[in-house]
Amino acid sequence: MKIKPTYALLIIDMINDLEFSSGVQLLPHALDAAEKITVLKKEVKALDIPVIYVNDNYGKWQSDFRYLVDHCLQEEVRGKPLANMLQPDESDYFILKPKYSGFYATPLELLLEHLNINTLILTGVTGDMCVQFTANDAYMRNFGLMIPSDCVASHTHHINQQSLHTMKEVVKADISPSSLLLEKLKKNT
Repeated sequence: MKIKPTYALLIIDMINDLEFSSGVQLLPHALDAAEKITVLKKEVKALDIPVIYVNDNYGKWQSDFRYLVDHCLQEEVRGKPLANMLQPDESDYFILKPKYSGFYATPLELLLEHLNINTLILTGVTGDMCVQFTANDAYMRNFGLMIPSDCVASHTHHINQQSLHTMKEVVKADISPSSLLLEKLKKNT
């Protein structure tokens, strides 16, 4: 008997000030992905698929997610356009992570269990680090994976393509573009 997929959209590290040396290089790629993630988020919410922001705490151990959002929206930081596009809604969930994977030392697995999720839609930055580490850990926990190729960004197009290829081959992720994934989601929900 095949188990019906139950989905959650994870938006990884997109609420981000990008105030680090390679942030300039990442920004244009992140903006392209953010445009696609914005559309995807709207569409999955219409399908009652939960949205979970999974964000690095950037070593700010006394902050919380709302502080991070306010910092990116209200201060003149490089990542402000990302935060403007992808502002969380009241119904969205959030997880702060201390390292690359959304699962490492976080309650993400418990939240997904609570929501009865078995398939993750991973989006965000960077494809070769945080998205890939989260995909690896999700795969080890037997989650199905969808990683829309146009909703993931890395510092270069080449690095991003390599990481998407690795996630397709190693963790068996569906890396179809978001428009094709939305068609699949509409058929399965």
